[in-house]
Amino acid sequence: MSLTAQKYWTEHVWLNGTVEPGVVITTTPAGLISSVALGAEEPPAGAVALRGLTLPGLANVHSHAFHRALRSAVQVGSGTFWTWRKAMYDTASRLDPDTCFELGRAVYAEMALAGITCVGEFHYVHHAPGGVRYDDPNVMGEALIAAAAEAGIRITLLDTCYLAAGFGEGPVRTQLRFSDGTADAWAERADALRGDGNTRIGAAIHSVRAVPAEALATVAAWAEDRKAPLHLHLSEQPRENEDCLRAHGRTPTRLLADHGVLGPRTTAVHATHLTAEDIELLGGSATIACLCPTTERDLADGIGPAARLRAAGSPLCLGSDSHAVIDPFEEARALELHERLRTQVRGHFTAEQLTRSAAEHGHAALGWPESGRLEPGGLADFTTVALDSIRTVGPPPRLALEAVVFAATSADVRHTVVGGRHIVRDGTHQLVHNAPRVLHKAVATLRSLR
Repeated sequence: MSLTAQKYWTEHVWLNGTVEPGVVITTTPAGLISSVALGAEEPPAGAVALRGLTLPGLANVHSHAFHRALRSAVQVGSGTFWTWRKAMYDTASRLDPDTCFELGRAVYAEMALAGITCVGEFHYVHHAPGGVRYDDPNVMGEALIAAAAEAGIRITLLDTCYLAAGFGEGPVRTQLRFSDGTADAWAERADALRGDGNTRIGAAIHSVRAVPAEALATVAAWAEDRKAPLHLHLSEQPRENEDCLRAHGRTPTRLLADHGVLGPRTTAVHATHLTAEDIELLGGSATIACLCPTTERDLADGIGPAARLRAAGSPLCLGSDSHAVIDPFEEARALELHERLRTQVRGHFTAEQLTRSAAEHGHAALGWPESGRLEPGGLADFTTVALDSIRTVGPPPRLALEAVVFAATSADVRHTVVGGRHIVRDGTHQLVHNAPRVLHKAVATLRSLR
């Protein structure tokens, strides 16, 4: 079956803030949208019918693909983020280029099945155990790039600088394979990475714990010189704030601001435990905030100040981070539902605002501003969600977006199109055949290694 179609007919589509019936989206061989035509009650000849609600492709802004191997394996007993991290380090220690590729391909296929067309991979497992460089020092990152291509989704590889175990502490044994030794050595290695039509390269500061203050400007300058996205973990845990205050007499956000890290191409991931000044620094600099609600509640991190960040001027986007689940609809509605729990008031975010966070704002954070909207000249990336499933059936078509955002799950995704290619068709991945079995094998292989 050919993956490429020139023309798609959508039963319903979300366009310019409204749900429109019977819209034809025509694509070019280069993977762009050439036209969006309203008023087609039935599929025209030669068009592929997409029944349900079609949305712009969704962006998963924050992913650690190898964390998928931990799903449900760390749910027994009590603990904290820090005890969970020990299990994560054990999984990281087993990775090699082959397992990185196999697991990455399967996880990215799961994302395509959930309506995700682009992923931001926050990649820091660079070297062999013990910190020894592979012959190709970027082989692990290149494995993830290849994995995304084979799974049919776009990727922004956020190559991560990770140099320390904490403030004034060198990396411990389990972290040696994450570290290049110095920020300059990180920059030299990252320089060799190359993007393509499916791939963009960005930078990441793991955290203010893992990158010494004097190295922050080096990473920020690397990203600025290339006009590339710059991402970082920020204030996920109160302990990070406490340690930073002891070491530098200021919060992590203030430390980043003082070293020129914040700005509209920078994305702060989590941004959970912030002071009022922190929120103003992030919003005033138009720094993007990426919340990962399912991970933040799974790890007992806390609830981030989403509404206050938006009000201060920070665009919001979403990530699945540790992949406790991969469900962009659950991530999106959690922004609103968590605010309801915090305030006991409903109505902080509309379905439209949540959709823009999951699509347009997410793609912008990953350096794909030409995606996230369905308009001529944009990338032909879109996904279709069933309106007749047991979860979504009932509301009238004018409330289709509300039905999807507040009731659908990833299981309701029927089609995913990336660059005009029909990657998921009728709920089945067209490139990774029997994706659940492929994912099971990849996880089992990784767990078997010692």
